[in-house]
Amino acid sequence: MKNWLYTLYFFVLGVISFITQEIVTFVMLGVILISLNNIHSTLKEILKVQKEKMN
Repeated sequence: MKNWLYTLYFFVLGVISFITQEIVTFVMLGVILISLNNIHSTLKEILKVQKEKMN
């Protein structure tokens, strides 16, 4: 997914959490999404390095 899609998903979660008054859940989900995005980026970099070593 692209960064704009993460932003859209984060915005939708924010609206839903505001309506249901679950702000703490929104913050926790935000931290989880940011962490998963960082893990995904790191794994992509590792894969890129591995592919360069193979060539």
